[in-house]
Amino acid sequence: MTDLKKLYREHYTAARDPEIVDVPQRPHLMIDGEGDPNTSQMYAEAVASIYPLAYGLRKAIKDATGEAYTVMPLEGLWWVPDMSDFTIDDKSGWLWTSVICLPDAVTPEMAAAVLPTVTEIKKLPLGSIARVEQFGDGLAAQIMHHGPYADEAPTIERLHDFIETEGYNLTGKHHEIYLTDPRRSAPEKNRTIIRQPIAP
Repeated sequence: MTDLKKLYREHYTAARDPEIVDVPQRPHLMIDGEGDPNTSQMYAEAVASIYPLAYGLRKAIKDATGEAYTVMPLEGLWWVPDMSDFTIDDKSGWLWTSVICLPDAVTPEMAAAVLPTVTEIKKLPLGSIARVEQFGDGLAAQIMHHGPYADEAPTIERLHDFIETEGYNLTGKHHEIYLTDPRRSAPEKNRTIIRQPIAP
């Protein structure tokens, strides 16, 4: 079985100190939504939908090639229309995309066949708006956060200070990679890569 986290290791590990990475485009499963992830029904439905779809794509790959792979962790892109107003203190106006990285073997044609079928069989609430597209942060800075999501503010501040000190500007969307399954992990055991695209 191919372990995609090992294959893409440099982009799915991070240190406690900020670092700069360059993340290429890869296929990703995506569901868009809006609202506070702590209270939004839509966010709960996105998480409930994206995992079965990811496993459905894995089954299609295994059926076609005989090769299995590990399903990657959940990720989130978070933003507001004016990123100068982005704050973790008020999440009600957040826009977001729930994301799971996929192997290159997943094609648009495969997604077009698999996603509607799995959505219908599993009765997935947001499966109809799921899509597969190429995505990569490009040049970015990242840091590892340990502990509850609610305690991320100091870690994010360290990351942003590092970006400014290194002579870069923030671009794109706030990106989080949940290395521990948010459906099962105790908050104090969470490990989250916080990533921010940057430009000179």
